[in-house]
Amino acid sequence: MNLQLTRRARGFSLVELMVSVVIGLLAILFATRIMTDGERNKDAAMGGSDSMQNGMLAMFQISADAEQAGFGLNDPLITGCNTVFSDSQGYELAPAQRDGVTVRPLAAAVIEPGGEGPDRLTLYAGGATGGATTLRVTQNYVGGNTITVDRLPWGYFALGDVIVVAPEQMGENCAMAQISVDPATQPPSPTQLQFGSVEQRFNRGQLDVLYDGNTTRVFNLGPGARLAFHTWSVDKGYLRLRATDMAGAAKDSQAVADNIVMLKAQYGFDTREATDFKPGLGTAVGEWSSEMIDADGDGVSGGAGDYGRIVALRIAVVARAKNPERPVADADGEAVCKATVEVENQEPVYLFNSAQPEGVEAAPLKVDLAVEGDPVDWQCYRYRVFETIVPLRNAGWRN
Repeated sequence: MNLQLTRRARGFSLVELMVSVVIGLLAILFATRIMTDGERNKDAAMGGSDSMQNGMLAMFQISADAEQAGFGLNDPLITGCNTVFSDSQGYELAPAQRDGVTVRPLAAAVIEPGGEGPDRLTLYAGGATGGATTLRVTQNYVGGNTITVDRLPWGYFALGDVIVVAPEQMGENCAMAQISVDPATQPPSPTQLQFGSVEQRFNRGQLDVLYDGNTTRVFNLGPGARLAFHTWSVDKGYLRLRATDMAGAAKDSQAVADNIVMLKAQYGFDTREATDFKPGLGTAVGEWSSEMIDADGDGVSGGAGDYGRIVALRIAVVARAKNPERPVADADGEAVCKATVEVENQEPVYLFNSAQPEGVEAAPLKVDLAVEGDPVDWQCYRYRVFETIVPLRNAGWRN
């Protein structure tokens, strides 16, 4: 009998079995490493794609809104005017500071600074097809739901149009209302506009401000349905919008895009001397600021004239990946996130670092990207920053 054949028929030896097990474990280890690296790379790629898509969507919508801001509101008498406003659906004008006093100005843009957190950016635009047509008030307004004007407003003031009543002295209070009776049906003398009906959304029953005849104007912002008053904000990772022309969004903001963690904005002021400030011949940014300044040099910070000096907006949006990346072990064996790494000896994130346009000093802003209520470290996410400068073209088209 062949002893060698008998020995082989008994199976693997212990050494051979152990070698096979080790080889199998090594193969599993390498396969697991390949799969883990593949998943990590896929997460990074998908995260970058998510943040790119969400950030571009957010920036596109905000910048498109900013391009239209100020339409119908660029007359110096109403730009920056502290305005009494009421909306039965709950929209409120944005607050701002005027030498320490809270006002609610009409302007192309109003920024509510959020410190290291997100800002709130409000953009206003009228909807009149012919711009801001005006009438002159001919009798003192002391209350009630009518105001007397100098001529028949047929053809350019209609039922449902939103009006702004403004003194011819800049810096005084304005009031908004909505025409509730078709002017074409009113008697020709005296010519009056009626606005007190509660059936119209932007009425309070009266203006709540007294006005002198012959020193007051009435501006038409167009149909109430086209009044585009928009407030953009970021809350708990969502870009949100409050709007007068979006159903259900006047009082309570609606989510527009997710995984948006930061919205910052800066005013671009034309700070030239009054003799050189001629918007019809072109505007130029001289200073960037997140807050109102005394741009027109009249000694009042955030005065009506300062809102007329806002000629551009600088906007930044920060989007993050949908899913956090897995922590990795550091040199001490502790699990840390390295998807976003702080620059050594510097603060985590600054926006608006570059000097644009050329020769205009940058005004960098430090931001905190942590989302309230999120148990995951903010550095476990990947981020994309989107910045743009939007010229307020309506700032140069003045009456």
